[in-house]
Amino acid sequence: MFLAIDIGNRFTKFGIFEGKSLFNRITFQTIRTQTADEINSQTLIQSLRAIIISSVVPELNDAYREFAGKFFNLKPVFVDNTFDFDLKIKYHPPESVGVDRIIAAFAVAEKYEKPCIICDFGTATTIDAVNSKGEYLGGTIAPGIKTLSESLFLKTSQLPRVEIEKPESVIGDSTVKSIRAGIYFGYIGLVDGIIGRMIAELGEHPKVVATGGFAKLIAETSEKIEIVDDNLILEGLRLIYEKRFR
Repeated sequence: MFLAIDIGNRFTKFGIFEGKSLFNRITFQTIRTQTADEINSQTLIQSLRAIIISSVVPELNDAYREFAGKFFNLKPVFVDNTFDFDLKIKYHPPESVGVDRIIAAFAVAEKYEKPCIICDFGTATTIDAVNSKGEYLGGTIAPGIKTLSESLFLKTSQLPRVEIEKPESVIGDSTVKSIRAGIYFGYIGLVDGIIGRMIAELGEHPKVVATGGFAKLIAETSEKIEIVDDNLILEGLRLIYEKRFR
């Protein structure tokens, strides 16, 4: 078995693979002060032959190195922008693009097809494009839907915090329902609007794939998203491991 780890701003995902099969997935909150022992307590894994990691939280990297060495006698592979992703990076400068964005783009290009548009709905929402020539063109970064909702609550005196869910109607007959409708349907407009403009700029017919914690909720109403892949980063790490280290 080998372990793929996706360390995100809000959540960390462990994907335990046996060959090409995702044997188990463990998700827990990202805690920036977590130690190697605390990380190990989340896993209950007995033995591994390799660990590969995507991290957007560099302050945790040393703890994960210690976790891999102390409990499995392994040196983990941290995927960064220097890897060969079989994509021509057109971002400027190339090293400034988040490695999670590149891994997701690589995974979609490998698993589905090029051209493609990749939507990742987390603390921030990124929507990126890869053309039919295998060029990663970049994309957009926007506040995530929960980040947007929290900002509304924190920046106003009388508006309550609301749970993010699909409203029954765009016309809210209470303050809570009005906020929920505004955030949800406003966000659908943002997502579909950006994707529509990207498709027009590409001049091609891309496959549109979504991942991240709010992907299913947004894809339910979006007219542009075709596929939801909850394990996209983990699968991307598996594909990188198979192509580069086997």
